[in-house]
Amino acid sequence: MKNYNKNNIPLAKTLRKNMTPWERKLWYEFLRLYHVRFQRQKAIGNYIVDFYCAKARLVIELDGGGHYTDEQIERDVIRTRELEGMKLSII
Repeated sequence: MKNYNKNNIPLAKTLRKNMTPWERKLWYEFLRLYHVRFQRQKAIGNYIVDFYCAKARLVIELDGGGHYTDEQIERDVIRTRELEGMKLSII
């Protein structure tokens, strides 16, 4: 099991209930029934990733328009580096 910030759990639960249309589509039309288990809005380290497969050590992020500002791009680069430092692959 990956370490995580316990303070992120309430937010992760809220995000699960309020998925974006794209997250909802990917979850309900594909990942939920995929033969390898995925989790949605999973707390890992200090982050909440959109989808996570422990068996494949894979993170799937569906970043929307809010991720195209210079500030958010830099945060996403840092997030990716830290998750890759945990030996995870991010797409």
